[in-house]
Amino acid sequence: MTTQEQPGPQDRPAPRERPGTRERLVRGTQELLWERGYVGTSPKAILERADAGQGSMYHHFTGKSDLALTALRRTVRDMAEAAEECLTGPGTAYDRVAAYLLRERQVLRGCPVGRMTQDREVVDSPELRAPLDEMFGRLRERIAEVLAEGQRRGELAGGLDPVACAATVAAVVQGGYVLARAADDTAPFDAAVRGVLSLLATQVLPAAGPTD
Repeated sequence: MTTQEQPGPQDRPAPRERPGTRERLVRGTQELLWERGYVGTSPKAILERADAGQGSMYHHFTGKSDLALTALRRTVRDMAEAAEECLTGPGTAYDRVAAYLLRERQVLRGCPVGRMTQDREVVDSPELRAPLDEMFGRLRERIAEVLAEGQRRGELAGGLDPVACAATVAAVVQGGYVLARAADDTAPFDAAVRGVLSLLATQVLPAAGPTD
């Protein structure tokens, strides 16, 4: 009879280090802003979500707006990276725009950036609104660049307006979120995406049709 050797300390996975207080505050604020918006996110709720002590927020940030701005910038960065991964991926211009539209999303939670545009305090604050404007502006610009590249490569019809089409794609995504949340069903979002893709497909030149 043999005895199974027990793993030594060097064989055990290292315990995952808990994020520091500042990082927990930022992550917690990101979650709360997405769930409740700016107005509905209180300093008390942030501290509870971050499991942080009284005064922690003011040790790392000047106040709620400073922390919210940091959290918004983090969210915008994350969303921009996710979009860029799709738009710089393989395939034709159609394929890359389709990859962006069809990427996995938590549709019924809404857009974490678009959610902020519903808060008057955010819209009225140039500082808080700046990351939102930057995100949507850059997204439209990148989609337009991809579409224009598709035209240069002979993938898309020359009559397509890349700037207008990019604005349509962005509007469909944001509008799809609203319709899905209103219906408590992802079907309206999915239908909106299928619709804009079918319209874009009419601009694909036969020799460079969408790839599987």
